Amino acid sequence: MKLLKVLAAASTLALAAWPGLSPALAQTPSTLRIGLQEDPDMLDPHKARTFVGRIVFMGLCDRLLDITPELKLVPRLATSWEFSADGLTLTMKLRTEAKFHDGETFNAEAAKANLERAMTLPESLRKSELASVDKVEAPDPATLVLKLKRPDATLLAQLTDRAGMMLAPKSLSGDVTARPICSGPYKFVERVQNDRIVLEKFKEHWEADKYNFDRIIYRSIPDTTVRLANLRSGELDMLERLAPTDVKSAKADASLKVTSIANLGYQGITINTNNGDAAKQPMGQDKRVRQAFSLAIDRKVLSQVVFEGLYEPMNQPFNPGNFYVSADFPVPERDVAKAKALLKEAGQPKVTAELFVTNNPVDTQIGQVIQAMAQEAGIDVQLRATEFASQLRDQQQGKFQMSRIGWSGRIDPDGNIHPFVTTGGGQNDGKYSNPEVDRLLNQARTVYDPAERKKLYDAAQKILNDELPIIYLYNQTVFFALRKNIDGFVINPDGLIRLAGLKRS
Repeated sequence: MKLLKVLAAASTLALAAWPGLSPALAQTPSTLRIGLQEDPDMLDPHKARTFVGRIVFMGLCDRLLDITPELKLVPRLATSWEFSADGLTLTMKLRTEAKFHDGETFNAEAAKANLERAMTLPESLRKSELASVDKVEAPDPATLVLKLKRPDATLLAQLTDRAGMMLAPKSLSGDVTARPICSGPYKFVERVQNDRIVLEKFKEHWEADKYNFDRIIYRSIPDTTVRLANLRSGELDMLERLAPTDVKSAKADASLKVTSIANLGYQGITINTNNGDAAKQPMGQDKRVRQAFSLAIDRKVLSQVVFEGLYEPMNQPFNPGNFYVSADFPVPERDVAKAKALLKEAGQPKVTAELFVTNNPVDTQIGQVIQAMAQEAGIDVQLRATEFASQLRDQQQGKFQMSRIGWSGRIDPDGNIHPFVTTGGGQNDGKYSNPEVDRLLNQARTVYDPAERKKLYDAAQKILNDELPIIYLYNQTVFFALRKNIDGFVINPDGLIRLAGLKRS
């Protein structure tokens, strides 16, 4: 731990000056500077998967719908929507005054082109989110029609996020990631990998009067200590994911204010059960080894040691208090004796497994605590740390055994479970596959009654709690820290930063 503190202090000195960013740019009064915990992946909403990327997209790319802090659907580029009586046609009326950053007018044909790209692009991670859509029609510039293969209770929720984000049609044939052209309140200026993303105000945006800053700079600063130091020095105006260990001191700092909310997602460990050669080891091949690993972890102690007890232990993909949480699967108590018995039963009294973690101090500490707990049960956890984008890339390619990874959550339960555990799911990096889980979760998408949907999720969870392709650990309370002179920030359970209304007093 002393070593971590020394490294953090050294990093603070090395990074506080922000080399490469001119003083004039950094200090412009109409510039809002936001500290991110990681560097986003590609800035293409159809290919992207990072939480911090979603934060950037909130300024860059408008979407068809949004959600309120109370998780209600509200209009964005779509002003109204209606399903047909049979649930197989969704008709949306579109905003006519919106424009893309290249000056082209947003209309139904543009929306159609975006949705079709999201549904068909080979690398698209939105395909499973839009799997119910059979075809998209644009009968007139202000009307978008989605014809469905089956009723889909999840579809509107999908359109509040990256599946509903709109890129300029003329940009779709080029390299979107190099210079994304969207329709949001801010347009892309530059990106310096692992350093900054710069946006400037799009003055022709249909809601431009609600955005008070001329420029937004997103800074990637993985070290929580460095990120907070830059906020305290005035080099940042706000940061996302203040470390729980820093909450008390940040609240005591008269120059700062802290706000928080429990998010909609989960944090856990994804196991590679079926993705290439890396899956061919005891942890990936034998559920008893995974069960033993889960039982070796004391989730309550993990929260106390790493997060000051501020994160709630969990054992399901749905956040605590969610309607879809099942009482049948409580957070398990640590049971080292049972874990050892399971390993013995599996013929694996000693197991070695590699755990991928992000190379920031918090994730490193999580890995170390889990490593120590697992060791007592006979599981030798080897830690492999790298920066977040590399971790995601290797996960997708199957170059991992276990990965300490989380999900920021969605308002519909499908978004927290279906993409991760169904066969061919867009974010099923371990390639776990169970036909019965597929059947249950696909059926849940077609059911609108919450009580009936819950029965299907409960049945799927019974299998998943036994086979453990993902070991859920805790729910993350998201802490934001801001300079005292930043006003108008409205916190939302999705953990994203909405720029409308933010201003410097």
